[in-house]
Amino acid sequence: MSKVKVGIIGAGGISDLHAKGYLDDKRCELFAVCDMNEERAAEFAKRRGIPHVFADYNEMFKMRDLDAVSVCTWNCAHAPVSIAALEAGKHVLCEKPMAMNAEEAVKMQKAAERSGKLLMIGFVRRFGNDAAILKDFIDDGYFGEIYYAKASYLRRNGCPGGWFGNRKLSGGGPLIDLGVHVIDLARYLMGNPKAESVKGVTFDKLGARDNIKSAKGYVAADKGGIFDVEDMAAAMIRFDNGAALYVETSFSLNIKRDQGNIELFGTKAGAKMDPDLELYSEQNGYMVDVMPAMNTRLNFEGLFEKEIAHFIDCIQNETACISPAEDGVAIMRILDAVYESAATGREVVISR
Repeated sequence: MSKVKVGIIGAGGISDLHAKGYLDDKRCELFAVCDMNEERAAEFAKRRGIPHVFADYNEMFKMRDLDAVSVCTWNCAHAPVSIAALEAGKHVLCEKPMAMNAEEAVKMQKAAERSGKLLMIGFVRRFGNDAAILKDFIDDGYFGEIYYAKASYLRRNGCPGGWFGNRKLSGGGPLIDLGVHVIDLARYLMGNPKAESVKGVTFDKLGARDNIKSAKGYVAADKGGIFDVEDMAAAMIRFDNGAALYVETSFSLNIKRDQGNIELFGTKAGAKMDPDLELYSEQNGYMVDVMPAMNTRLNFEGLFEKEIAHFIDCIQNETACISPAEDGVAIMRILDAVYESAATGREVVISR
């Protein structure tokens, strides 16, 4: 079987992780890179031996040999770039969030359906070793009915700067950038129930904290810029099966340390990923805490490689995608509802 020839659009920080995944996979060839900053694209290509460099993704998509692309741009470009790629007959792995809003996400999904090409969304946490272990227990019925969950992704001083703080480019702050990860992961582990309603709040109290001298955990490729997004958000999400999810996320928050937790509560057992996986249940009339006798802490090393490997497998072998466009649309509807609820002060019912 011939190698899958892949291009990357956007040569910022996240593209490094995509590039490594493609270069490590012998079934594909990293064939082209595109960035509006052609000098950055050229430098990116030189470091990795990529033969073709572009500043215009439409020119890249004219390459007949190009089979697939990773979309690693600003959020505002996810929809137009992905749709153009699909219409050009390319398979697409689009970074999260899928789009700026659900309306754009639906257009992307329809473009994929028209083209017959794969549109996979980069919910990379689904590919973590911790998620795989926990899902094994869930699928075996260990938890019974999972009726409530909590998810948090909180940074004390973690605004990346650059385009991340610009609503026109990002679509929002920590909710759409960080919260999307844990909302999706919690929903995925709960069996992907459909969200029915959302009550949410957002805050802009601390801002980007540019005055803080301590190093930030993640910094955008292009520094500086305005900050007109929320710095913290929280929401309660109700699902059609009666279950509920509470989520908190922040760029800036007066807490002791950064947090990233998923908690699940079922009729037979509960669990927490914080960061090691712990299970809580009862046995012989006693409350018991269980830790699997293996490393259950999320291993970021190899995380994107697993995601890329699945993308290539879906293309070559028509394997069912575990991170399809329809899930991206569902998450965008939730994010839209949180922002609407925060703006109106009312619970928002999600229409389908």
